[in-house]
Amino acid sequence: MKLIKQAFIFFINIIHPQLCLLCGKLCKKHLCKQCETRICKDATFKIETINCYFEKHIYIFKYEGEIRNLILSYKFKDKSYLYKLFSEIILKNEKIFGILEKYDIIIPVPIHKKRKKQRGYNQSELIANDLATNIKDLKCENNILIKQKNTLPQSSLNKNQRKNNLKDAYKVINQEKIINKKIILFDDIYTTGSTAKECSKILKASGAKEILVLTISKT
Repeated sequence: MKLIKQAFIFFINIIHPQLCLLCGKLCKKHLCKQCETRICKDATFKIETINCYFEKHIYIFKYEGEIRNLILSYKFKDKSYLYKLFSEIILKNEKIFGILEKYDIIIPVPIHKKRKKQRGYNQSELIANDLATNIKDLKCENNILIKQKNTLPQSSLNKNQRKNNLKDAYKVINQEKIINKKIILFDDIYTTGSTAKECSKILKASGAKEILVLTISKT
């Protein structure tokens, strides 16, 4: 069976060789070494102190250029495998890793079940799961914060509309799991902060001790 599988992969690679998502060169992974190195150099790892429902916000990139294109491909073009790239960039930064390992739970911002069915996956959930797998004692919880209302895409709305759009959209279940816990709330993009604030507000009201918002990028 192993030889058959290897032969099948070899055959597929001949018909559909792996190309770098950015430069189009042949490579063994989804990004060639040069592009991956360049993307890693673009990582800013900004830490912001927020006087809000959450105490800190950490983002890895500015939402622009190649990063923007990668995130859009990840979310909307069935490039779910890119979760590993973003996760590895976060995990390789010693300072950020040291901060994350002080938390108890990581919760991905949920998407509505209808949207998840259409897309096939929750992009934030894939990364959050991988971070928890690689950070000792950090547990990923996908069944605490749920999205009960299928809202309009936030990207299509202005600041005021975004806030109203999220009213009563999220709900906490299994509340006992987060009481007095330090929580990482993970999302892909931070724009106006409406989603982060709404989710953090609900988590704090349900007993969370401290919340750090972690995102791949910020506009």
